Amino acid sequence: MKNNKKIGLSLSGGGYRATIYHLGTLRKLRELNVLDAVDVISTNSGGSITGATYGIHLDDFDTFEKVIRKGVKRSVIKGVFTSWRFLLVFLFLLIWVGNIVYLLSQGHAWRSFGLLFTLIAILLYFQFKLFPISKLNERMYNKFFFGGKSLSALSSKVRFAINATNLETGRLFTFSNTTMGDSVYSYPEDEEKSEPVYFKAKHFPIARAVAASTSVPFVFTPINIGKEYFKDPNDYNRIKPRLVDGGVYDNQGAHKITQIKSAYGTQVVIISDAGNIMPFKNTYKNTLTLLIRTSNVFMNRIKNLQMVQYLYENHKTYKREIAYQSLGWDIEDSIPKFIEGIKDGIIQSEVLKYHNITNHDIINKKWDLIETKLKTNIGYSTIVENANTKEQLAIARRVKTGLSPLKDEQINALINHASVLTELQVKLYCPSLFN
Repeated sequence: MKNNKKIGLSLSGGGYRATIYHLGTLRKLRELNVLDAVDVISTNSGGSITGATYGIHLDDFDTFEKVIRKGVKRSVIKGVFTSWRFLLVFLFLLIWVGNIVYLLSQGHAWRSFGLLFTLIAILLYFQFKLFPISKLNERMYNKFFFGGKSLSALSSKVRFAINATNLETGRLFTFSNTTMGDSVYSYPEDEEKSEPVYFKAKHFPIARAVAASTSVPFVFTPINIGKEYFKDPNDYNRIKPRLVDGGVYDNQGAHKITQIKSAYGTQVVIISDAGNIMPFKNTYKNTLTLLIRTSNVFMNRIKNLQMVQYLYENHKTYKREIAYQSLGWDIEDSIPKFIEGIKDGIIQSEVLKYHNITNHDIINKKWDLIETKLKTNIGYSTIVENANTKEQLAIARRVKTGLSPLKDEQINALINHASVLTELQVKLYCPSLFN
């Protein structure tokens, strides 16, 4: 907290790309003496790996960085596919399919078709039990990042919000240091007929919370909440939370910290978005690729709507200081976009005052003078000296969403872009943090 204003930081999704990108954001905020003043960290998907790891090592940033750097060089997917559970089920399916082929070759068509239909039925009804990929994913997270720790291991100095999407309610299910739950369960609409449902967070595994936050539909299986985590065991039969990637509902992770009435709401908001420019695609070879692309379109649309709300409508409503930065943004556009915001009347007067920009400057359209004031005030030339080269930026933006291992050149390019953009945007849009 600074100047009696709560500070919130959101870390978006984006697989390992997001995990390492947000390390750059946190490192820069630490250098700027802002990180220790952050009150709430709200995360989704790949950002939840970063946020939760930081929560464990909050008092030892060097160890936190080492864990993240080492972790993203290891393959979660490889660990899942080489696990004994996955290999055993895969062998079982191979034997089953082999029997189908054998019976068919021996002229027993009806028997082979019977086995085939049985196999299809088993896969349809028991897919998530046969291939509990998210559970295997949880094991890898524990091995690489969390060491079996529970939510109570998250530092109490910051309020954490690890977000997943609850398919049962269509809302966010949030894991925090001491609480976990969904607003629909905590505040039922029909209070006369429905009692609130509460959960026990203390011993809930961090790795499972992050696995839920990163459970991308069509790839991973939904996460369930075990009966032992219900405060009232009888509630286990009333509701069935099914948790998937938090990005389905809010990929920036900013929903919680921008809700004033929420316990997570803050007055100063910093959004680190590892989302890339949505690639142009025109080839779909099967239903799965079509579904994934459709999901990406939905999530990108939500992102754009939220960005409009945070950046272009903020001045009409809550008038918070909001600094938004994204992997897909070019560094040289930061000042011009801020000036466009002045022209459109969406930059708050308090922010303009911090930058010594007067009404006289704006009325007389002294844009060159305003640009000079901004660059001087934030130390623009010094900041951009550290910017990525075009080649390094291309390396950063070529990193795909996923949990495949990253190379050092990818790690460094992502960290550096996040670091430079964070300093620019925070100094431009949240100047009260430096006064």
